[in-house]
Formats: sequence, C-alpha cells, structure tokens
Amino acid sequence: MGKQEKIQAGKKVTTSEQAQRRAKRIESVAKATNVTFTLELPVRRFIDAQAKAAGMNMTHYMQKLVEDHVITTAPKDDPLALRLTAKRYVIGHAVTIAGEMDAAGKFDEHFILNVMKEAAEDSEFSAQYALAIGEKAISKNRVAVRARVSLNQQMGRLIKKAVGARSKRNEKGKIARAQVQDALITTYTLLEKPELESAAA
Repeated sequence: MGKQEKIQAGKKVTTSEQAQRRAKRIESVAKATNVTFTLELPVRRFIDAQAKAAGMNMTHYMQKLVEDHVITTAPKDDPLALRLTAKRYVIGHAVTIAGEMDAAGKFDEHFILNVMKEAAEDSEFSAQYALAIGEKAISKNRVAVRARVSLNQQMGRLIKKAVGARSKRNEKGKIARAQVQDALITTYTLLEKPELESAAA
C-alpha cells in the first residue's frame, strides 16, 4: 500500500476570532478612502485648537469641515449634499440618545449596540440612516458596504466619546469587539468607563 498521510482537521475558529477578523476587514475597507496631506505647523495647531473646542479630535473636525463645504456649495437637491446632511442627522441623533441613556444609568459594555437599537426605533432616524448610506445599500456592493461601515464606525467613536468611555480590552490587551445579527451594526467595540473600573477595584 502507498504511504498514507495524516490529515489534520482545521483549527476551529472561535466567535472572538471571527469578530477580530471581521473587524480587520472592516478597517481595511475604511482605510481605502483615507486621504493624507501636510499642513504647516501653525495651521495644524490652529485647527487642533478649534477641534478641541468643538469636543472633537482633529481628524473628525477636518472631515466635518470638508463635508460642510460640500453641503453649503453643492447645487440644490444634490444627492451627495443630501446624503451628508442625513449623515449629520443620524450622528447627532445617536449622540443625543447616548447622552440621555448614560444620564439614565444605562451604560454597560454593550452601550454602542444599545444606543443604535434605541435610535433605530425612531422612524425618522431609520429613514435618514437609509439616505445617509445610499438608497441602494441593501445591495451589497462595495460602495454601499463602505458607506455603511464608515458611518457606523464614526457613530461608534462619537458615542464612546460622548459619554467619556474607552474601548474595553481582553486578557491579551486587544480591543474587545462583539458581533450581532439583525441590527444596523454587525460589529461593535465593547466599552468601559475608567471611573466605574476604579470604583469596582
């Protein structure tokens, strides 16, 4: 008989590993639209100060400046301007809900998911969300997926910032994420608050 080779079963992928792989794929999609350019140091300092005054980091603030320019200079009923306006609405609504839920003592590690679920119960939010990611987002083309991923990531970051939370880390020191089905978001970062952690110690 010929030589027989042992075939080892593939390593079973855990839910945590699946979430991490999906998060990496999502991050890669988001990076595909990144733009890098150089600013004079005085300009950078000025913009950084303006961003801090607005409660934002410089990247998000500059993104807002560019989008403001599009909204104010685009022709009336321009699809891009309408989509960006809808995007502003859903982000603002989500941040408002985050503040209300946090004040009501509803913060936990699944806060981003809970805020998104609460926001989705509002019909106007759902309509504006659909507009913000493009009406054809239901067809899983790359443009639609990228728009949805980008918007969800931005909302997640701003929800976290709005309540003074930080990303929770697992026992290996990596950012802890979770997956969910039948929701506006499919992957989200688990959160924690420094003061709550100190109180529990």
